[in-house]
Amino acid sequence: MVSYKNHQSTEPAPESNTWLSTTLAATIESDAELRELLSPVHRWLSTLSVRNHSDHTLTAYFAGLNQLALFLRGKRLTWTRCDKRQLARHISQRLDEDKLALASVQQELSAIRHFYGWLIEEGQARINPTTGYQLKRSPRPLPSIADVDLLTQLLDQQIPDTPEQARLWLRDKAMFELLYSSGLRVGELVALDIADMDLSDLRVRVTGKGNKTRLVPIGDKAAEAIRRYLPHRNLWVEQMDSALFISEKLGTRLSARAVQQRLKVAASRAGIAQNMYPHLLRHCFASHMLSGSGDLRAVQEMLGHSDISTTQIYTHVDFARLTQVYDRAHPRATQAQKAGTEG
Repeated sequence: MVSYKNHQSTEPAPESNTWLSTTLAATIESDAELRELLSPVHRWLSTLSVRNHSDHTLTAYFAGLNQLALFLRGKRLTWTRCDKRQLARHISQRLDEDKLALASVQQELSAIRHFYGWLIEEGQARINPTTGYQLKRSPRPLPSIADVDLLTQLLDQQIPDTPEQARLWLRDKAMFELLYSSGLRVGELVALDIADMDLSDLRVRVTGKGNKTRLVPIGDKAAEAIRRYLPHRNLWVEQMDSALFISEKLGTRLSARAVQQRLKVAASRAGIAQNMYPHLLRHCFASHMLSGSGDLRAVQEMLGHSDISTTQIYTHVDFARLTQVYDRAHPRATQAQKAGTEG
């Protein structure tokens, strides 16, 4: 048994560990059964600490396992007597009685899964109750989408009157056209070098997440906007910077934050009330491409999604639009709506 106060123990005292507060340590010390249950948890977290797991992770793991330990103590059970049925009861309690968010319960379940994996490795358990147990995931929120008319309002706005703002708009228009034309993330956009652009073959080489490279087509309007911007870029650039998009003031690579700010300026100047941000243009690219082509795999490739389920969310976006059209136009849908309002 690990003592929570005995500093002569062969293990480090939990007071020195960030996952256990002084108040909680005192509470555990006064509860012999809970202290016994948490003894292997303490040893496991100590091994993770040596492996340089973050304090945040260790604290989250302990919090989740402490809750399960309290449940087991109340049922007079041990770790090895916690089966899938008992785990389901505990999870149900956390969701229904404790009103914990689904994401937080998923985090606790992850801690339990890893802890049991360690117990099995140590020969202290034979079965992991989390095996095959899955929480029903909450539906992923649908991304915001702007319609084509709104994007036309943004991208085809008149060039500003002042020479300085006109120059900046040529750069900004090139960036926004490329974001929408090729579905880039803002981080991918600002990371582009001149050498990544192939305006003759209308394609761009993009380095995405996991340092993976992909080739994405460029639309004619984006290519033309980039051609108009390049003479200004070549005048602004300092120290032979290879970046495609350059800050006029600094002469160096533009930041993602600067792109966000410039998009808001452009949207305001175009009289657009909707909140505009770079990732919205990527969402629009995906939704409009999928709506027009129906080719999920091609859109996945262009977006650089490793998992097609990430791309599939845009099929739901399109279906939501179809549902709205159906509700407005179909005679039976209209009748159903009328009946609902009359009732």
